[in-house]
Amino acid sequence: MTILITGAAGFIGNNFCAQLASKNRNSKIIGIDNVNNYYSIKVKNLRLKRLKKYNNIKFYKIDLLDKKRLSALFNKHKVTEVYNFAAQAGVRYSVENPQAFINTNILGFSNLISISKEKKVKKFFFASSSSVYGENSKFPLKENELLKPKNLYGLTKKYNEELAEIYFENYNFKSTALRFFTVFGEWGRPDMFIIKYLDAAFNKKKFYLNNYGNHLRDFTYIDDVVETILKLRQKKMSGFEVFNICSNQPISLKKILKLLNKIIPKVKIIKRSMQKADIYKTHGDNKKVIKKTGFKKIHRFDTALLKTLNWFKKNSEIFK
Repeated sequence: MTILITGAAGFIGNNFCAQLASKNRNSKIIGIDNVNNYYSIKVKNLRLKRLKKYNNIKFYKIDLLDKKRLSALFNKHKVTEVYNFAAQAGVRYSVENPQAFINTNILGFSNLISISKEKKVKKFFFASSSSVYGENSKFPLKENELLKPKNLYGLTKKYNEELAEIYFENYNFKSTALRFFTVFGEWGRPDMFIIKYLDAAFNKKKFYLNNYGNHLRDFTYIDDVVETILKLRQKKMSGFEVFNICSNQPISLKKILKLLNKIIPKVKIIKRSMQKADIYKTHGDNKKVIKKTGFKKIHRFDTALLKTLNWFKKNSEIFK
């Protein structure tokens, strides 16, 4: 059995690699990533460094757009499972650089699912996003909700889901879409709210607070995300399936700032209006994934936030 994990230098992919390697010592894991410079390459390289302690992981620097190298990798290692976390991230960045999203999230994904189908991969999981729902007022959002993405990032994720569904209908190729809701935690992305705010506090940077802090987000702790995927991996999938990966507990950014400001250095905050492509609120329904996995013992937000803070204090230098 050989497991391919794309986006191995990214936040979710890297944490999934580490946990899977730790719990499945006899499995052969192949990690790939293009290690682009959308955010700190230093952070990405340090994430990859932490994987070196596992002798069952081998890493290759490969872009999903390179179909020839990707296909050769499948042939060489006889890949049986694929977990795709590679994507161009950043909702606001999709306004500035749409081509990056078309390249990775559409063309790259198309290459990966095409090769996986051709090589008769047994399990194919891929990262989707709460962004596929767009702006909504009917909460909590269930998987069968009408999808109306508000930005290009969400549109590319919707495309991934639709392509995967067609691959099942036309070729009987099974796959599972994971709709992630604002994942946070240790080794988090430096362009996302919590790590960005901690970076501003401990490394004395300015912090830009969008929509004056009036957003609400369904923050989901990375350990819960990884544990959910590991449990889904053990379940039989009937065809193309979709799961919200969320806490079902939205919290306002203002409340998070109040919690943090009691225990961290003062931050210089610059408030600004709603940014293009932003969504006011996310709130997912996680009943479907709990029913499938039986996993419902998720971390309390304040506990997970404190764990993230303690990790950041020990590692703040890497974000300078």
